Order: sequence, then structure tokens, then C-alpha cells
Amino acid sequence: MELEALQNLVTEAMENIKAFDIKVIDVQGRNSMTDRLMFASGRSDRQVKAIANNVIEEAKKANHQPLGVEGMNTGDWVLVDLNDIVVHVMLPQVRDFYNIESMWEIDEHTPAQ
Repeated sequence: MELEALQNLVTEAMENIKAFDIKVIDVQGRNSMTDRLMFASGRSDRQVKAIANNVIEEAKKANHQPLGVEGMNTGDWVLVDLNDIVVHVMLPQVRDFYNIESMWEIDEHTPAQ
């Protein structure tokens, strides 16, 4: 599946379950594990799980089998590895605490130190 199509599928799957603060970070060329990181928030652990489940179901329907899923037991942070895109669905307080996005929001014009 083309990267843009997969990103659109994931975005739509998250929006259908009312995810908010959806963010995409392109890490192509800066990370050998994946090309994009996607982040979204849910209002409760139940909603976080539902958002992640919908991403998984929609990916499977498109014949894109997830490589792995972590955090479904607790629901405060669920990671769905779709190979080209790694999806993080989190409660807002967990997202703020870990602030993973800030690690990747580096000005691409700044040389690596």
C-alpha cells in the first residue's frame, strides 16, 4: 500500500472514533524503522483502545497486516506498528508527559551534532 494512502486510511480510522489532536511526523531518512509517526489522543482509556482497534481493523481490511500492537491491556497508550507508519494513540496526560513528538520535531535544516 502506498504511504500516502496508508496515512489517509489511518487518519480516517482515527477520526471515525473521534480521535483528536492528530499529528503526523515524517521521519523518512532519519529513522530506519519507519517512515512516518502518527499521534492521536483519546478522551479515555476505552476510547484510546477503540481508536487503536479501528486502525487495526481498517488496516487489515486493506490487506495491511499490523506487525505488532502494544499497550492494549492498559489503554493509556497503544502503539500500532504498520511498518511504514507507527501509530501512537494516547491519553492527553500520557502524551504530554512523554512528549515523544518533541524528539522528532527537529528543524531538518539544522545539522546533526
